[in-house]
Amino acid sequence: MPGMPEKRTHDYVRHGVTSLFAAFNIADGTVISAIHRRHRAVEFKKFLAKIDAEVPDHLDVHVVADNYPTHKTPAITGWLARHPRFHVHFTPTSSSWINQVERWFAFITDDLIRRGNHTSAQALEADIRTWTTGWNDDPRPFIWTKTAEQILSSLGRLLTRINGA
Repeated sequence: MPGMPEKRTHDYVRHGVTSLFAAFNIADGTVISAIHRRHRAVEFKKFLAKIDAEVPDHLDVHVVADNYPTHKTPAITGWLARHPRFHVHFTPTSSSWINQVERWFAFITDDLIRRGNHTSAQALEADIRTWTTGWNDDPRPFIWTKTAEQILSSLGRLLTRINGA
């Protein structure tokens, strides 16, 4: 409430679990999303099919994914083999910052989930859908603020400091 300090408790009641799948279009900032109660290969394959249906056929699809085992099952690799316009790139361990959809997940976490009061998984899912629709009404692509040279230079300085540590 306005004028009241923020309060958080050390404990909370979980009213269910849901999985949010999202594909971030880095060119225009729009998001294709799907919500499933589980995060198995079956659900991931349904999400890939949704992307396939929503992205125009003449475009290639580059999927940047983490190394979650669900993304590498025989069912997924078989599906990808039958859909050659899909190109999967796996991020190195602890490098989710490379994946721009992770930044989008941070936005939805900060704006909706962290301070939300959802009494059921269905209520959370409805709010996520509404928030995502609002995002897509005014999408914002992310723009790197440093050049590749600046990033590599910074990494070089770090490696020099920790060499032999």
